[in-house]
Amino acid sequence: MFHVKHSSPHVLLINPWITDFAAYNLWAKPLGLLYIASLLRQSGFRITLIDCLDSYANRKKFADGNFSKIKIEKPRALKSIPRNYSQYGISEASFVERLRALEEPDVVAMTSGMTYWYPGLFKTIQLVRTHFPKVPVILGGIYATLCSDHARRHSGADYIVTGRGDTEALRLVHELTRSAGTPTLSKQSGAVSDTSHHSAFQRESRSEPNHFPYPCFDLYSQFDFVCISTSRGCPLRCSYCASFLLSERFSRRNPLDVITEIEFWTREYGIENITFYDDALLIEPGSHIVPILKEILARDIRCNFHAPNGLHIREIDEELADLLFQCRFKTIRLGLETSDEHKQLESGGKVKNIEFQKTVRNLKGAGYIEEEIGVYILAGLPGQRATEVQESISFVKKVGAKPILVEYSPIPGTPLFQKAKQWSPFDIENEPLFHNNSILPCQWEGFTLHHYGKIKMGLKENT
Repeated sequence: MFHVKHSSPHVLLINPWITDFAAYNLWAKPLGLLYIASLLRQSGFRITLIDCLDSYANRKKFADGNFSKIKIEKPRALKSIPRNYSQYGISEASFVERLRALEEPDVVAMTSGMTYWYPGLFKTIQLVRTHFPKVPVILGGIYATLCSDHARRHSGADYIVTGRGDTEALRLVHELTRSAGTPTLSKQSGAVSDTSHHSAFQRESRSEPNHFPYPCFDLYSQFDFVCISTSRGCPLRCSYCASFLLSERFSRRNPLDVITEIEFWTREYGIENITFYDDALLIEPGSHIVPILKEILARDIRCNFHAPNGLHIREIDEELADLLFQCRFKTIRLGLETSDEHKQLESGGKVKNIEFQKTVRNLKGAGYIEEEIGVYILAGLPGQRATEVQESISFVKKVGAKPILVEYSPIPGTPLFQKAKQWSPFDIENEPLFHNNSILPCQWEGFTLHHYGKIKMGLKENT
């Protein structure tokens, strides 16, 4: 196919496939990659996006739904797991067709998701190499940050960007394309590793999300929801969470900037569903989320909002509960994790049972019903017994909310990872596939897959 070569550099951005035993499209979009797209576009680059996860088997009322999928062979390390393994997203034929139709890019930049999804990422890189063997490949995202050594050795990417590397990726693209000038933005933390020469450099960071243009959702042929991040990082240090590894410090956007973006998507594009990607959306609510919600009402913005990442429980007083309900927050997820008070303190002390009970009362007083108040419960923590999970489920039900089981995934670099290594029968230190929560990486005689199956069955029968 003949392509006209343009003067401005061409960057291909890719969100790779998920490979897993199970996956659900809970308003999933590569927000970091879309921010990078906006920065590149602002700097004069031509951008093409291939999102391998832009494929639904079905959509639900609020635009979430199942990914399309195809059964594939399990990686050798997971052969003993008696479950089907699938590749989620668009077909390989569709991906290859997209590559063939493209003018050769000057740079390919890819993001990465969960550490144990790397087989889909590697396959994506291999196909890119087949079609564009001389084009440099930059890799960033969660896997690249948490498992940077593994990515450097095995991924096939030329450069690994770690942390919140928005502007670092942008500078690297400028260097690789020898583009004149660099953007006048605050610098964001992130190390860039050249895997071909095994060298690395670190730049000092200070970046507020206010400086960034809106993410490039218009790169999609169609989109019926958007994701918004009003902050980066989290001030808390829960032992099982990687937020502080992905963003070294907690920073926030101006509430008026946030509301302006919300209004932009709803007014200009008719968006009816917006998902917040924040890890700490409700922290210090009086100076952040409360002004945002009040302005949503004042501007008569009619949209459904979703908070699948989990909300901090102790912040939801009567006023905030009323505002959430009035502003049409349809997906409420509370991060309780466990009702064991000792474990609550041990994992970071972000919530107490009495605070949870009060929050549920406040949400119900605002108008929410039991089924609408989802509560995350972690299952399979290192040394956790099955009885603890069952007791947490019973507690949540007694309070009058809906328990939602979330299997624990060991995350390298978190305080709990060292304990997980002691409890896990798998080599979680050297093989990211064993971080997969579906296999219960820290299963033991007090909490086996059989135990967990019975808990899930009992929960299903009572819903």
